[in-house]
Amino acid sequence: MIGAVAAAVGAVGAGCFAYGVFVERNAFALRRFTVPVLPPGERPMRVLHLSDLHLSTDRRNLVTWVDGLADLQPDLVVTTGDNLSQAAAVPMLYEAYARLFAIPGVFVFGSNDYFAPNPVNPLKYLGIGGDGHRERAELPHRELRATLVERGWHDVEDTRAVLTVDGRPVEFRGTKDAHLELDTYDVVAGPPDPSAVLSVGVTHAPYLRVLDAMAADGLDVILAGHTHGGQVCVPFYGALTTNCDLDAPRVKGLSAHTYQGRTSALHVSAGLGTSPYAPYRFACRPEASLLTLVPRQS
Repeated sequence: MIGAVAAAVGAVGAGCFAYGVFVERNAFALRRFTVPVLPPGERPMRVLHLSDLHLSTDRRNLVTWVDGLADLQPDLVVTTGDNLSQAAAVPMLYEAYARLFAIPGVFVFGSNDYFAPNPVNPLKYLGIGGDGHRERAELPHRELRATLVERGWHDVEDTRAVLTVDGRPVEFRGTKDAHLELDTYDVVAGPPDPSAVLSVGVTHAPYLRVLDAMAADGLDVILAGHTHGGQVCVPFYGALTTNCDLDAPRVKGLSAHTYQGRTSALHVSAGLGTSPYAPYRFACRPEASLLTLVPRQS
């Protein structure tokens, strides 16, 4: 009897693993949100938020899917990093973004723009064990940054800039990756530019120190990635980890972040990829998001 139960449990586990690798990992989804952050009377603005492609040369289906997002004709593209898993995939990344480069865009980088991933112990995300120290191969991040800028997108790491989006001034400010402890928000801190109709914070990993600072400054909306939505979730419960200090209920999607009496809309993308060493998702489909920004309720 015990052997039969163990066999059944093993079969279910193997089935779930196979589903996560071969089905859900490739079940790309577009999520849509309405975000009331614009001043009264403004017409809507549509923002395509991409994150965490972790692109490798075996993900041709992901390249094709991302290319198709250009048909949405958003007003703005924001990518919050972790574009790559291997240097050989750089040409495929440019192919994926080729038609999107015709649309105004801003970006920041994550750790997997600088360094290729290493094999991981998946239990470390639950605080069980670790991976030890390993040297990580450097990715061609200088070329990637230069090419994204050359194609027309704006690098907003450690920068404040007012850009024209759909004929309107929008302020952006961004940080380097907080997961690598490269963030220095103080270099972009301060109240929003009064000439802008919208103020946007962009960061890879939604650590509370960055979210708190952006909300305290009065930014309208903050965009981040990194979490993979938990990547492996429990049905009807949700994520077990966020891979940062953000609380699990806000691991993906639209929420609010309040600090020092001020509130910003927060959107965290569950991302489109996975590490090649953890190539599965469960109860957490890979996703991009189309945010329709509309006027605030008066």
